[in-house]
Amino acid sequence: MKVLIIHNEYRIPGGEDVVADREAELLRSRGHHVTRYTRSNAEHDDDGLLGRAVTPIQAVWSRRAHAELTELLRADRPDVVHVHNTHLVISPAALHACDAAGVPVVQSLHNPRLICPAATFFRNDEVCTDCLGKRFAYPGIVHACYRGSRLQTAMAAAVSSIHRGLKTWRDRVDLYVTFTDFYRDLFVGFGLPAEKIVVKPHFVAPDPGAAAAVDDGYVLFVGRLQPEKGVETLLEAWRTLPDVPLKVCGTGPLDGSLTAAIAAGRLGDVELLGQQDRAEVFRLIKGARLVVWPSLGYSETFGLVAIEAYACGRPVIASRVGVMAEIVEDGVTGLHFAAGDPVDLAAKVRWAVDHPAELQRMGSTARERFEQRYTADANYGMLMDVYERAGHSRRATA
Repeated sequence: MKVLIIHNEYRIPGGEDVVADREAELLRSRGHHVTRYTRSNAEHDDDGLLGRAVTPIQAVWSRRAHAELTELLRADRPDVVHVHNTHLVISPAALHACDAAGVPVVQSLHNPRLICPAATFFRNDEVCTDCLGKRFAYPGIVHACYRGSRLQTAMAAAVSSIHRGLKTWRDRVDLYVTFTDFYRDLFVGFGLPAEKIVVKPHFVAPDPGAAAAVDDGYVLFVGRLQPEKGVETLLEAWRTLPDVPLKVCGTGPLDGSLTAAIAAGRLGDVELLGQQDRAEVFRLIKGARLVVWPSLGYSETFGLVAIEAYACGRPVIASRVGVMAEIVEDGVTGLHFAAGDPVDLAAKVRWAVDHPAELQRMGSTARERFEQRYTADANYGMLMDVYERAGHSRRATA
């Protein structure tokens, strides 16, 4: 099978880039011919005043991306196109180019940007769903949710609204992929046809293998250090856990406040590790007693760190809300705590530390869950089914 993967990279690499790379490698490892069309938002870093002025127009319809993809589709003749991200420089014009070529189109919905201009469902340090159900996300513009700019928020809202009017989302994509049932329901509420949305989780490859039963006694957080990830809840909880070591792996806007708090001795035993490569992250997970996932609200569409913990046989303490509550099964593969509640989080960590046998049982079950749902082999079968269904849909429409 010949697959064209379309992906618009962000300035700072994130989970979407990891997933696009993993799926491309998975397909190649199974003998498929993979072509990639990749652009980056870093292309705008050196734009002058004129470049910044035309960026909103390009975000709605990139003539360059449409022309380049039209030529690539003509020359490569793929059997299916898999779109991961088109924001900012590729634009939804890519979907029109693929549709015009008559190629089945699959789009992974990595974030809720179609619904929320900021793609976070988070504002003023709390969950915000003001734009949910709106045909035009004007509340986001009022609050300048995207990059603190009303103009840039209006651009993001306009892309979704204009292409909704052009029926891009309804007619130019044969099948959408969400990674959880929770987000599938949100996009159905937005207006995407329910019959066009399938749920396919992410996967971990290569398999890192289960960790030894004995751990090094610390708790681990892996993620970007920003408010919607629940980092402040995490730090507040650790003020009452001075005897439980916490390792924090990641970087982000809260780097400074976290470093200052540690230097002032206002926290327990907390170590800030910064950004680490994938091999080191797995080493840290294997040494941890458990992994904590304290994200708030609807900001997550999946949780790679959770299934990476499962792959290593480590349980996860997660917020009891949204995607976190769906992926982590309370008392089975980890524990739930009330989202944003540092007292409840500290209580669940304390219980876990005091019940090592139960924690080990949950870790073993987490490893079994990984083997059932989140391996490359399991995901490959699901991915092939998605492509086959998209092909059937395209032929039926034709």
